[in-house]
Amino acid sequence: MKKFLVFALMMVLVCTGASSALATYRAEYRLDIVPSLTTAWGMGAEYFTDLVRERTDGRINIRVFPNSQLTTGRQTNAFMLLRNGVIDFAVQSTINYSPQIPELNLFALPFFMSGQPDRYKALDAITNGRAGQMIAQAIENRGGKFLAFGENGFRELTNSRREIRAPEDLHGLRMRVVGSPIFLDIFRALGANPLTMVWADTMAALQQGTIDGQENPINTFYPVRVYDFNRYVTKWHYMGDPTLFVVNPRVWASFTPEDQEIVQQAAKDAGAYQIALARVGIDENDGSRHLEFLKSIDRAPEITDWDAELERVGMTVTTLTPEEIQKFVELTKSVIDEWRDRIGAALIEAAESDMAAVR
Repeated sequence: MKKFLVFALMMVLVCTGASSALATYRAEYRLDIVPSLTTAWGMGAEYFTDLVRERTDGRINIRVFPNSQLTTGRQTNAFMLLRNGVIDFAVQSTINYSPQIPELNLFALPFFMSGQPDRYKALDAITNGRAGQMIAQAIENRGGKFLAFGENGFRELTNSRREIRAPEDLHGLRMRVVGSPIFLDIFRALGANPLTMVWADTMAALQQGTIDGQENPINTFYPVRVYDFNRYVTKWHYMGDPTLFVVNPRVWASFTPEDQEIVQQAAKDAGAYQIALARVGIDENDGSRHLEFLKSIDRAPEITDWDAELERVGMTVTTLTPEEIQKFVELTKSVIDEWRDRIGAALIEAAESDMAAVR
């Protein structure tokens, strides 16, 4: 009888401990993204939530809130809201966190990566190298738990007025840019008239003619039919745009070590999926590698030739030559010089070293 009582007490304690651990798990966690679920960005975020739910057997359920719902359209407030616990998870562009984390402006330095022989190798070298580690640490120093890098894509230019092949073609054009100061500096240096505007307002502004154009990766502007209002697209790849899988540290601490490992790996896997989606049909040097990867996980996209698709919907596609891009590079060198100290000279040097290693 004594042994039975001891055993029963132990079972009660074990069950109570298990219940306490599970009690810290909420029924649902909220994940923030800026664009729609039909973009590579949105699909990567949903894939992450699917992987987490499946691999935790439903213990952790995350719901994606697209179109900046959780930031009420103020996308550059996203990191502040995540840090404060209003948002649990986020898959965010480095651009939208840069007002609070200046180091993230590294990726917005004009033609910093596209000036390399292979812009995608250069971007991967940074995110997988010493600079990427420094970026992750900067995020954690300011109150976010970094999980993995994903990708939105290299940002291209669209407008309703004319083909753009030289800086003077940009003169006077009213271009929508994100509310981050470095973008204003870049487009002013090129003679354009940049206007800061949240993504949620951009389509209406294009339709009404308030702005002439915008800059975004192809897989972001195509799903929302920018081509209905902007007939010209210029492929100049002026900056790379990684995404960041991040979680609120208090939410992270509430998970068991086993579930933390599952969530981290799910973010890495979803990041790889998002990167492949952002590059398939766009990366000239991939040799179908990204498409084969997407087929291997049964997630091959419908569109695999973006130039042909953009022309099909009526856009004039202009791909700048290295010589043409160099004219834009010369005019924006002053922006890199001005932002070097704000971003951190050591971080920029680390990124340059990472890129040189794969050049």
